[in-house]
Amino acid sequence: MNPTQVAEAVKAFGHHFDYDVTYLEHMLRASPEALGQFWKVHEVAGHRGVVPLAANAAAKLVGALAEDCGPCVQLGVRMSEEAGMDPGQIAAVLTRDVAAMTPDVAVAFAFADALVRHDPGLDGAREAVRARWGDAGVVDLALGTQVVRLFPMVKLGLGYGRACQRVSVGGRAVDVVKRVS
Repeated sequence: MNPTQVAEAVKAFGHHFDYDVTYLEHMLRASPEALGQFWKVHEVAGHRGVVPLAANAAAKLVGALAEDCGPCVQLGVRMSEEAGMDPGQIAAVLTRDVAAMTPDVAVAFAFADALVRHDPGLDGAREAVRARWGDAGVVDLALGTQVVRLFPMVKLGLGYGRACQRVSVGGRAVDVVKRVS
């Protein structure tokens, strides 16, 4: 994509998801080439291979929660809703309510959560993913969990990651639980 196409894509993305793209516009002004490369990460973040949609979205939500206090998590919620993930499952991930999760979502959540926390239980969680979806599933969830973490970190690094917000699912506020002590 040339810089004009990237600028149009960024603006459309922000409008579509009601998301503040100011940090991306800053990148465009400061370094159009860098934004062009960074936009490719957006494409990578959309990858989903063998893992079911809800499980994939759950892992991405966990990744966003690891780095963000609202806007990027809300973006993940909107994207999950648009993709067709059940709002109850989205809320279960955000509140860490494993009992309310489907088996697929619970497996993906456990893996992503262990991954972002460097938890010693990661090996077992990885094997549960492998048993369910094979090595391709492990790749899907590892990539999905980690790639989405890049966006809020770049946003923060550029000085635009200072706003926290209440997250809502289906128009209802959810009390997000980032981590259980």
